[in-house]
Amino acid sequence: MKTIVLLLLAAAAISFAGSTGIAFAAEDSAANADSMKLLGAGLAFGIAAGGAGIGLGQVGAAGLAVISENPALQSKVFIFVGMVESIAIYGIVMMFIILGQ
Repeated sequence: MKTIVLLLLAAAAISFAGSTGIAFAAEDSAANADSMKLLGAGLAFGIAAGGAGIGLGQVGAAGLAVISENPALQSKVFIFVGMVESIAIYGIVMMFIILGQ
């Protein structure tokens, strides 16, 4: 778990360092704003999908254990899996909102 957190922090530091530095002339500010939009949309979807993947792994493992003990609880497990998947859907919605501006 510590390695995942360190990798995420390293990726955030690299993306932040790559977004600063070069000064552009006034006519290139629109291109810079578009690139920041793409970076923000990618981060919105990537972080949401990564979090949903981690959550789905834990919920899925626990759900399979519950279903193996009591198959009648299968519908409740599907509800919890759907709740975790909604996080990724929210990330996609935010990505489209950012790109639509």
